[in-house]
Amino acid sequence: MAVEKFIAIASLGLFVMFSGEIVTIYHFMSQPEDTNTIIIEPNPKIYQFISIGVAPASIMVGISFIMTKRYGSKQIGTIIIAGGVILLVGMAYSYTLVDDIAKNYLIPVVQLMPLLFMAVSIPVIIIGISLFKIKKPKQKKDYV
Repeated sequence: MAVEKFIAIASLGLFVMFSGEIVTIYHFMSQPEDTNTIIIEPNPKIYQFISIGVAPASIMVGISFIMTKRYGSKQIGTIIIAGGVILLVGMAYSYTLVDDIAKNYLIPVVQLMPLLFMAVSIPVIIIGISLFKIKKPKQKKDYV
């Protein structure tokens, strides 16, 4: 397996991890407050999840695209598309949870972050689709 395939698989894993983290924290913030519930600051947690999840995953998608844009790869394109779809579905689900979140957790970051990363997932899917359309260059014949 080539390096660009490993990078694409790592980006897929980071997209899955980020979507899971965001859904988990949104579920936590939507629970009714008890005396045993831990109060959190959503701002730094969400920024932390962005910096360890979706930011490196987006960079890895770009790197694997740059490495394969000359010859194209359906397998790597499929992995990139899967990562974009997982990010889109995870953020769409987390956006449905925004209405249930407690009022003290509703800050602009919590409300706008799913929309932002749904918009980020569209170019990721387009990059994956573009790898399907690239054809391998023909080998130059050596006559001498």
